[in-house]
Amino acid sequence: MSDNQPGLIYRFVRGIWRALNYSRLLVFNLLFVLVVFWIIAALFSAKPILREHTALVIAPEAKIVEQYSADAGSMAVARAFGQPNKEVQLRDLLRALEAVKNDKRIDRVVIRPDLIGAGGLAQLREVARALRDVRASGKEVIAYAENLDQMGYLLAAEANTIYLHPAGSLILQGFGRYRLYYREGLQDKLGADVHLFRVGEFKSAAEPYILDAASPESKQADLFWMNDLWQRYLADVGRARGIDPAKLASDIDDLPKGLKAAGGDPARWALNAHLVDALKTSDEVEGILEGKGTVDTDLHSFRQVDLDMYLAHLGRDLPVLRGDVVAVVVASGEITSGVQPPGRIGGESTAALIARARNDDHVKALVLRVDSPGGEVFPSEQIRHEVELTRTAGIPVVVSMGNVAASGGYWISMNANRIYADPSTISGSIGIFGLVINVPRTLEKIGVHSDGVGTTRWAGAFDPTRAFDPAVGELIQSTIDHGYAQFIGNVARARGRTPEQIDTIARGRVWSGAQAKDRGLVDAFGGLRESIAAAAQLGKLDTGKYRVVYVEKEMTPFERFFASLGQNTNARALLAASGLRGLFVPAQTQDEIEHGLSWLGAQKGKPFSAVAHCFCGL
Repeated sequence: MSDNQPGLIYRFVRGIWRALNYSRLLVFNLLFVLVVFWIIAALFSAKPILREHTALVIAPEAKIVEQYSADAGSMAVARAFGQPNKEVQLRDLLRALEAVKNDKRIDRVVIRPDLIGAGGLAQLREVARALRDVRASGKEVIAYAENLDQMGYLLAAEANTIYLHPAGSLILQGFGRYRLYYREGLQDKLGADVHLFRVGEFKSAAEPYILDAASPESKQADLFWMNDLWQRYLADVGRARGIDPAKLASDIDDLPKGLKAAGGDPARWALNAHLVDALKTSDEVEGILEGKGTVDTDLHSFRQVDLDMYLAHLGRDLPVLRGDVVAVVVASGEITSGVQPPGRIGGESTAALIARARNDDHVKALVLRVDSPGGEVFPSEQIRHEVELTRTAGIPVVVSMGNVAASGGYWISMNANRIYADPSTISGSIGIFGLVINVPRTLEKIGVHSDGVGTTRWAGAFDPTRAFDPAVGELIQSTIDHGYAQFIGNVARARGRTPEQIDTIARGRVWSGAQAKDRGLVDAFGGLRESIAAAAQLGKLDTGKYRVVYVEKEMTPFERFFASLGQNTNARALLAASGLRGLFVPAQTQDEIEHGLSWLGAQKGKPFSAVAHCFCGL
């Protein structure tokens, strides 16, 4: 060993120092990069001027949602780094279309309904009404699609002119709802024992686990509300296109004959049925739009602005308002316990948002936007109780029902001062059920057995590996009966009826919004706009002198910074090209709807769950 070689302690300390120095340099370099981007963003922060004779192009390639499935901060960061947004909020679409009516810079709206992931009928009808209002204001609406389904067509029908690609298709099929049934597979093949406890012959959510096909009651109820929605769809399209709904229904029934007459060409069939105005390719439509408007030399196309950039312009143009607020809390998704992320409803998290609005001195009225098929009973009651406390505090509450506000979705709605729904909203399903699955026979098939001892007959009685004790069934059914009595009792008090009267329209039966209004479960027809106006009126607020504020998780200053960059085209391009996306963009969020029946599992303090859920929709 050389006498000049450093000692062990010295080498150890030097190694630590070098590691610290490297970490310091790394941190300072990252901060330096962020500062550089900040400076660049500031230099290029001036948004492009929105010029006259511009077309608003609505082609978001995203699904219409009530609320993003990730928090606003994560969405802002992802967008700033160029990650595509697969969701567009209904409120943003409506806000843009409302602004267009009086925006002299916008001559027309061009919509690509085939790129918009369809929400439910209530959402689509609200957007369709907004498009109709744009036309009524004197602005032109043009729709173009390559392939169009019947949900997207509801939007296209409101256009002055509909162009369909010559090789595209448009087929109207009607509404249907089919499910898989697992009784034979679960019970006969696998040996599982499934026990369903419910009140109401129409509460069919869990029928697939005990039957091989839909019950007669389920088919009767589903066809009743579904036919109501279909007739309204035909009426909407017929009015928009000037076609007798009966003729439209006849053409759909005679589809094979009509398609044969069109030489088997779906696009030609749509043209012959007057569902579209012309068959054009995208470049032909672009040429038409260039002739109608102004050619943008930078784009080599007609002068246009997309939805995101137009919303950014609206945000910049809005004056800073002070004073009274109509708060909006969104309750979208399945109802489960605890704290849930955006796009879902948590008993604690959604209740906390309502409480936050109630405790804000500026809030004079609250709109609860509900789009939910329901879920667990206890978190539904947590949210309902917060609505009741808000009313008691003197703040009026208006519920705005979206596509679905059924079962638990109705539970959290019933105590509002007023309930608004679209005639095509799916509501009702006032009922509760519980499902217990035992698998001792399944285990026997692989030579596994369960045995042991307990101090009482109930110890281990809810263990799914043991045979089911009928006495446990009596206990569960009593709990379900109590929950149902509580449900209809609460509805009766909220709606000024008796429990017996509510029972006749409850029992798990699903209604359309129009049918629910006829039965006193809904007060009036309308969407977000009408609900907010009603809340302002109940709060005694003057028109135009209040703000509408969505109560959601607030962004951090860091997230707000990236939100501002996300609205700047130049800064967004720089960030996307920076290679830093992996450092800051969060992992992809979970699907909004979890598969399976995990919400039926036992929870702390409860060996089984009572569920107010409606598996209803199109």
